[in-house]
Amino acid sequence: MQIEIIGTESLGVRGLCTVVTTPDRHIVIDPGVALGYQRRGKRPHPLQVYVGAQVRRTIIASLETATDIVISHYHGDHIPLVDANPYQLDVRSVVEACRGTRFWCKSPDYPLDKISLRYNDLSRVLGRTLPVVEDTNVGVMMFSKLQPHGAAGSGLGTVMMTRIADGDHVFVHASDLQLLDDGAVSQVLEWKPDTVLVSGPPLYLPRITIDQKHEARRNALRLAQHVGTLIIDHHLLRSEAGCRWLDDLAAASGNRIMCAADYMGRQRLLLEAWRDRLYREMPVPEGWHEAYAKGEIDIDDYRPPH
Repeated sequence: MQIEIIGTESLGVRGLCTVVTTPDRHIVIDPGVALGYQRRGKRPHPLQVYVGAQVRRTIIASLETATDIVISHYHGDHIPLVDANPYQLDVRSVVEACRGTRFWCKSPDYPLDKISLRYNDLSRVLGRTLPVVEDTNVGVMMFSKLQPHGAAGSGLGTVMMTRIADGDHVFVHASDLQLLDDGAVSQVLEWKPDTVLVSGPPLYLPRITIDQKHEARRNALRLAQHVGTLIIDHHLLRSEAGCRWLDDLAAASGNRIMCAADYMGRQRLLLEAWRDRLYREMPVPEGWHEAYAKGEIDIDDYRPPH
């Protein structure tokens, strides 16, 4: 089994897009990408926009060879969108790549809202009804019952986890659990994975309580005791405090805990956390974002020096 994490916060974007390759499958999970549209009054820095564009290209290339596409939920950093902003993945750019590919999708949340209706948007643009598969087993893949997006009762809807087995290897993509629900973490452990990718708690948000921080740490340590490789990323690494939280956790556990960039052997690129610094060090010309949205900017001109 080969696991490639394409886009997440330690790799410079928002998302949790992952490609899992087995001898007979090429599975793309959560083919979406986003950049925080506003962060303390600032839109994405051009360096972020450049990295986001590269991730979009990589996702599209992966979809062109995919046998299976899994959608864990319908937030804009996890799926192609009909109403994508300039920093997200437009579903119309992947229609041809997805033609004939098998889909495995979470159901919409009820009552229906704008986010849940994205299931209908995807079905319409792709020209087929997408199968809803939570709590099912389809060969090498298993899908969980619906789990809370973050803490139970948060109002952020639900997510579907994916388990992929290849011989003795088991990988679990735990999407946006944020380590804030004991039952969801227990489900991961019941699947007996050797590698887990999960979103950590969003420490950058003021609404995260001290008790929730303790719960997330406790659940992370529970996982680390039984999982060979625990990859924690996404919401956690939207702040440098999250990076410190992860490193402290790894030191306390003594087990193999890391972010996606560490797992992929790449430098940590916490562009969401660094936005203010990027604006100070590399000022953005007035009107840049409007010009980019109109297609008047060649984003490859913003390739960072190596």
